[in-house]
Amino acid sequence: MMKFLRKKNRKIISGILILSWIFTVFFSNDALGNTNDDLKVYYLDVGQGDAMYIKINDYDILIDAGPRSNVEHLMKQLEKKNIDDFEIVIATHPHEDHIGGMTEVFDRYKVKEFYMPPVVHTTETFRSMLNAIVKEGIKAKPIKEGTHFDLGCNATIDVYSPIESVYEDLNDYSTIMKLTYGDVKLIFAGDAESYAERAVVKKHSKELKGDVLKFAHHGSRTSSTDEFIKAVSPKYGIICCGENNNYGHPHKETKDIISKYDIDTFRTDKHGEIELTSDGKNISIKTEK
Repeated sequence: MMKFLRKKNRKIISGILILSWIFTVFFSNDALGNTNDDLKVYYLDVGQGDAMYIKINDYDILIDAGPRSNVEHLMKQLEKKNIDDFEIVIATHPHEDHIGGMTEVFDRYKVKEFYMPPVVHTTETFRSMLNAIVKEGIKAKPIKEGTHFDLGCNATIDVYSPIESVYEDLNDYSTIMKLTYGDVKLIFAGDAESYAERAVVKKHSKELKGDVLKFAHHGSRTSSTDEFIKAVSPKYGIICCGENNNYGHPHKETKDIISKYDIDTFRTDKHGEIELTSDGKNISIKTEK
């Protein structure tokens, strides 16, 4: 009788172990399309310009590529991230300090999809970027209000601008967008000026709430309107600008609004590369300097 019970128990235990193995293999987070990878966002130090690298789930995303004058430093920072290719590359608008490094990005990496606002520019830098896109064998896709990216487990990007088809200022074509990962929301504002900021607030004020804001136009006084900052209400702010830049960025007016809303702000001119990590609930920020 005891021998029979022991044999029966062994079969029960064996069955439990098999079921446990099946659950682990077939119903793990990865198999369900979920991952435990944290969101990582690097606000890269490219001097007086913008470049952000995002790693989330199976996506490598680049937003802008800084000026040509700092392209080698951009590449050194990217090389440390062990990037095989970019699923998505976005140019927020066609100014040189945002697209100057794009040609080199296309030369060194495979780019699967490229997005830019529906506007052209007459500069050699812009033409060089277009040639690189053609050489890559892909087409530039328009990014504008309503564009949406599904990045897998709990991660999306929603685009709120450009809203209009024609702006007087090229900066106002800038892509204002929100990256959502779980409960965490990050806002990227390109070089959008006050006109574009107010237009987005008017149409999307309830959707703009974010934990982190990449301040528009390197902290210029012509951006960061009270209405926009109030709508976003960020806990953290990031300013991408060059050390001792000729424009005086960030301007006093932007510093004043940062102080008014008590935004814990980091700057690439003072802190170098800024790394943000999140598990979808908490945010951790560390700096190079």
